[in-house]
Amino acid sequence: MGFSLKVIATILLLALFGTMYSLCNGSRDESFDENYNVIWGNQHVSFLNQRREIQLLLDISSGAGFASKAFYASGFFQMKIKTPDNMDTAGIVTAFYLFINSTVHDELDFEFMGDSTGKPTKLQTNVFTNGVGGREQKYVLWFDPSADFHYYKFLWNQHQAVFYVDDIPIRVYKNNMIKGLKYPNNTMQVIVSLWDGSDWATDGGQTKANYSYAPFLAHFQDFSIDGCVSLPNEPNADCYSQKFWWNSEKHWQLNSQQLDAYEDAKKYMIYDYCRDRIRYPIPPIECSG
Repeated sequence: MGFSLKVIATILLLALFGTMYSLCNGSRDESFDENYNVIWGNQHVSFLNQRREIQLLLDISSGAGFASKAFYASGFFQMKIKTPDNMDTAGIVTAFYLFINSTVHDELDFEFMGDSTGKPTKLQTNVFTNGVGGREQKYVLWFDPSADFHYYKFLWNQHQAVFYVDDIPIRVYKNNMIKGLKYPNNTMQVIVSLWDGSDWATDGGQTKANYSYAPFLAHFQDFSIDGCVSLPNEPNADCYSQKFWWNSEKHWQLNSQQLDAYEDAKKYMIYDYCRDRIRYPIPPIECSG
């Protein structure tokens, strides 16, 4: 499956007129050490291309992960990712997310869930607010995420959190206080990891990681961050200022071209918690629009 001709034309126009967020930010291709530290699995981390590319390795002994040196209260966060390309990646999770879990658990997730031979890797997104998650949306993307690098991005301000694949918005979580909707308002750290999620990631945990295919390798590039630094659990009110480009009024909602691309991307969604009447006989409040 591919995007419609209408949406392809929309994407070209967006690129031409500079309305995509990637053009607002620009790729600086910063080295790993500018913004990140390894946090676990040091022996399973390799630095490539003058530390402008990181390889994480997962085998039966361990996975690995790295995290931003700072916490942020708003911003634009991106990573170029190439997921493991082994024949069988069932149970293997490659994750890129914003996270804090101390006085409150807030989180925005990209999680690539591997699968058995011949089945496509699935991308799951999730949102945790004030300690409550269960807001999964899952996709089979219009490309193979293990074949090459693609950008995965979060834009997070006081009005919306937008998840992007390359320059396509695939998910929008709005801050709507009128509905009493909980919204990620705490500071969060950027975390990347490669780990064994056999207990849940594939077929609800029925299909486990097969380490005869190990090692599993994931690659990451572009470690630039545009974010407002703030202390953990102490969001700085200045981080909501429009002096930061991601807080400007044009980023409070998707524009018409982005909305077209967003609507077209929904055809790649294979699970939406808002439509799951077994889990949620009464849809969560944010699902009403």
